[in-house]
Amino acid sequence: MSGARLSAFLPKRIEGLEELALNLWWSWHPAARMLFKGLDRAVWKESGHNPVLTLRNVDRARLEAAAADRRYLRDYDGVMSLFRRDLSGEVGTAAWGWNPGPPVRVAYFSAEYGLHHSLPFYAGGLGFLAGDFLKECSDLKIPLVAVGFMYPEGYVRQRLREDGWQENLDEPLDREAASIESLRDPRGGKLLVQVPFMNPPVQVAVWKVTVGRIPLYLLDTDVEANEPWNRRMAQHLYEGNLEQRLRQEIVLGLGGYEVLATLGLSPDLVHLNEGHSAFALLERARDLVASGADFQGAVERIRSTSLFTTHTPVPAGHDVFPFHLMEKYFGEYWTRLNLDRDSFMRLGVNPDHPEAGFNMTALALRLSGFHNGVSRKHGLVAGEMWRSLVPPGSPDRASLDYVTNGVHVPTWIEPKIQLLFNKYLGPDWLANHDDPSLWQLIDDLPEAELWQVHLWLKRKLFNFIVDRARKSWTTEGAGPGRVVAGGVMLDPSVLTLGFARRFATYKRADLILTDLDRLKKLVGDRYRPLQIIFAGKAHPADDPGKLILQQVYNLARNPALQGRVAVVEGYDEQLAQYLVHGVDVWLNNPLPPLEACGTSGMKAALNGVPSLSIADGWWLEGFKGTNGWSFGDGERSGDRTTADARELYDLLEKEVIPLYYQQGEDSLPAGWVKLMKEAIKSAAAPFSARRMVKEYADKFYRKTALIAGPSAGP
Repeated sequence: MSGARLSAFLPKRIEGLEELALNLWWSWHPAARMLFKGLDRAVWKESGHNPVLTLRNVDRARLEAAAADRRYLRDYDGVMSLFRRDLSGEVGTAAWGWNPGPPVRVAYFSAEYGLHHSLPFYAGGLGFLAGDFLKECSDLKIPLVAVGFMYPEGYVRQRLREDGWQENLDEPLDREAASIESLRDPRGGKLLVQVPFMNPPVQVAVWKVTVGRIPLYLLDTDVEANEPWNRRMAQHLYEGNLEQRLRQEIVLGLGGYEVLATLGLSPDLVHLNEGHSAFALLERARDLVASGADFQGAVERIRSTSLFTTHTPVPAGHDVFPFHLMEKYFGEYWTRLNLDRDSFMRLGVNPDHPEAGFNMTALALRLSGFHNGVSRKHGLVAGEMWRSLVPPGSPDRASLDYVTNGVHVPTWIEPKIQLLFNKYLGPDWLANHDDPSLWQLIDDLPEAELWQVHLWLKRKLFNFIVDRARKSWTTEGAGPGRVVAGGVMLDPSVLTLGFARRFATYKRADLILTDLDRLKKLVGDRYRPLQIIFAGKAHPADDPGKLILQQVYNLARNPALQGRVAVVEGYDEQLAQYLVHGVDVWLNNPLPPLEACGTSGMKAALNGVPSLSIADGWWLEGFKGTNGWSFGDGERSGDRTTADARELYDLLEKEVIPLYYQQGEDSLPAGWVKLMKEAIKSAAAPFSARRMVKEYADKFYRKTALIAGPSAGP
């Protein structure tokens, strides 16, 4: 979106709305969103809460009226003042105790970013984590630039057929209606950068998403100069074709590093979010070899200034490419590293499975001197997975560490909950939200006020679900069974579990469906019924995951479950927000130890929603005995489904359901609200992105800063 196209519609007095709309800073500042919503509530809703689309579609007369409205201008001036103050000032983090001297630029590479549903460059938790990371780096003024992919057709837009099978629909991104800008060369044309050593040549256009202070550069292969197969290389996130996936990762790593060099942003430290972008470290080595270093010396240099974060305890989640494909694309490249074929291939060999192919995680581990898992348990699991490359207890900095994930509090807290916190935690609570002592003030929050806000958010969620079902009925011709399965019969007075995860077999969405007779009794209880909302997508190539989704959907249509099980299709960031704010309990039951961390339960807890979770990932650190429920923590051999399901049902019947429906004369479930408070207190500080980013800075960025020396900063 060029500035001219937006500013042509804006009165001069409020022309700053253009700059604000093109910076995702608005996405985590409610007052900024209200400026766009205040122009026209209907247009704001129809746009999917997209300010660029709102400004394009709002009536000119409304813009003129806003520019003459004293109340609107007061709010506008306040937001713009805060916006400019946040984006000004020196980089660095001296304000919270870490001052490494001159700024050291960090380049953060990730295959996906979950920033807002208007930018569908994410598949799930990994992307949301990356998006939260960028936002918190902006808040803390970390000198960081980010690199990713522009996926013109996103990941998967999900639609369920009448029989419950997931269809994967393409929905091309309207780049003129999103907070994104195309970079231009000095002559005004699209900036094109050629990816090193791809033959035939591949060029990428570069798009920029501004995330507060952080620039995110997205690579786009859909340019006329490329051949058709190359143009479509990055149409979708996580391409199913193995060769195309390899080509994507070459573009992300080699091309992404080349883009930074072209922009004059050569990094001092490279931080890889998963192994998809590990080829960037090879390109760093090639630069050093081209400058006269030998390969081993180059590796030592980049190892001392490279960090690799792994999120995947599932072996199948690590990309492995056949050696013949690697030879096809890197046959010329390894000579530029002064390596022969075998030496190059050994960089990506997993010693435990040397015949499997070229493993991107093995490459990332060998070329990075700092690496970490994303929870305490995952650090142990990943260390065991990769013990032949990262020996447990190694005394040097190659030891596998961990930094437990966290969530960006301003993004995931619901504005009405935030207003409560403003009232009872003090006006500066958000600036100090990673201080655990602050959250003891939650005890002063009146139970009735917290409960009333929760009930309002629950009704808001149910209205959203009904509205989606109505649209599927009116615009897509959905049949009655699909509408019922979509949640139109849900009752806001009933205890509601929420399960919103990717539909992969190990996440076990169907665990609670194991004993249907027992489940029917729970949902059909006349006085204390239970209901469950499911949401999530299966990977386009994951038929077993689609089968689980279909099974859940068909049960939702079963009259025996009385409309108390719903599957809400079209899972995205917006639906995730409604769910973590509005359900009563967050359900999570993956197969241990395959949950690296999980962050959805953190988001729910921040808003007073307790977790009912398997003992894995972050919950091993987060469960305190008074803030939710934990199960499945014993050693179990073989298929543990029956035992885990039995324990889940027992908890529901004996603890969760009785506590929820235990109300006093004032209809206030005091015991439940106390549980909600404990959920907030136990999660808000220790599982915040602020704590997480500070920990990355203290554990890794500060060490590499002493090695790398200063840069000019972004």
